[in-house]
Amino acid sequence: MAVYFHTDTPKALLAKFNAAIKQAEPKGKIDTWKLSDDGKYYTHTAERWTKKAWFKPSTSGKLLTFNIIKPKGSNITSPVYAYYHGHLIETFLNHFNTDFTSAEATALPAEGDNCSS
Repeated sequence: MAVYFHTDTPKALLAKFNAAIKQAEPKGKIDTWKLSDDGKYYTHTAERWTKKAWFKPSTSGKLLTFNIIKPKGSNITSPVYAYYHGHLIETFLNHFNTDFTSAEATALPAEGDNCSS
């Protein structure tokens, strides 16, 4: 249950995502995602979906990976998985479509995911 963005510049792409979340001006700002208090994880901001799951990013070679992490005391359901993965890819297509060549989401847990007990 991971999302992979194929890019020549994974660290720069992640930095752009962070900058758009922190941006003060509405133009180009991403307000549908927020960082955890420790700055290591992302959750969706929609009232129905916030803190139902978290994404933990990592970079390696030409890949920006977001692994899904369950919230404390809860597992991730299929609807939560689908919503988070679909909306993350949608966000990157809307804001950074020239910064990656393709994106993919796994259907089952991948290495680095933590989605059930």
